Amino acid sequence: MTAPVANPADAELVARALKGDRSAFDVFVRRHQEPLYRFVRRYVGDADESLDLVQETFVAAWEALPRYDRKRAASPWLRRIALNKCRDWGRRRAVRRFFYGAVDIEGAGAAAQSAIEDPGDITGALDRLDAAIAALPAALKEPLLLTVFDGLSHLEAGAVLKISAKAVETRLYRARKALAEALGDAPPNATET
Repeated sequence: MTAPVANPADAELVARALKGDRSAFDVFVRRHQEPLYRFVRRYVGDADESLDLVQETFVAAWEALPRYDRKRAASPWLRRIALNKCRDWGRRRAVRRFFYGAVDIEGAGAAAQSAIEDPGDITGALDRLDAAIAALPAALKEPLLLTVFDGLSHLEAGAVLKISAKAVETRLYRARKALAEALGDAPPNATET
């Protein structure tokens, strides 16, 4: 499988950044920060934490810039870094929860869902969806975010996650089923493939 060719402007910005032009990296960050924020926000379900994780992602990207393959697209590379930061964040939360009794993220997602008073309201519906996505296990959440929200093919998402396209398809099915159940839209007697 070959990765998509990088945006020539991205490759040029990276080349300039590697030569010490910080303003080129600033342009690169501005170009990618909004889609990356949306990806991280849906992953963690918390706006403030998402901002911190996006910032950590770009710090890590800056440090890894010499290893970036400019023949490949920057977006999947950045999403992979962000995904690793989100996973690290989840592990840190689990440790804090275990040792210090911090609020369980699944419980926080359920609390966010129950706090929404008018599910018919579009903002409330989006909040419910974000909370339900954040509450999904990582194995289901990651393929969902990469394919449905970031528009990657199953093959591209599999490359980012280091799993097969068929595994992405299966996990995506399970994620959609879990979301339907969490949102109360599950058909009765739904069968799993």
